[in-house]
Amino acid sequence: MLTIGKLATLAGTTSNTLRYYEREGLIPPPAKGENGYRLYPQDAARRVHFIRQAQQCGFTLSEIRELQTLEQHASACCSDVRKLAIEKKLALEAKIKLMRAMSAELDRLINDCVHGAHSLDDCPILNALNHVPVDAEQ
Repeated sequence: MLTIGKLATLAGTTSNTLRYYEREGLIPPPAKGENGYRLYPQDAARRVHFIRQAQQCGFTLSEIRELQTLEQHASACCSDVRKLAIEKKLALEAKIKLMRAMSAELDRLINDCVHGAHSLDDCPILNALNHVPVDAEQ
């Protein structure tokens, strides 16, 4: 059995994170020792590692909970997990596309403002951000 501090050290995280994972239902509530300390089974380290690895792949805690639920269903198979991974990849690619467009727009605004000596009233960046399209004014 592992105390919360030992588990946090093993998992490379903090006690507060472990308590949060507990509240979110990602790791089961631990047993309590006679001294009142939380005592986690060795398997808890594997579960926390799984959570952290899934987060590194961009999965949200809700999606991680769904992955964990699949692990517990006898009828689930690898294609179910693959489907979730494909959905996550497509969502990440959409975010990347959006961020690239945002970056390109910032490049354009920065290039429009090559002379930083303008007053704020004449600042091309602020003017572009404050511009309301004609269609939106109606």
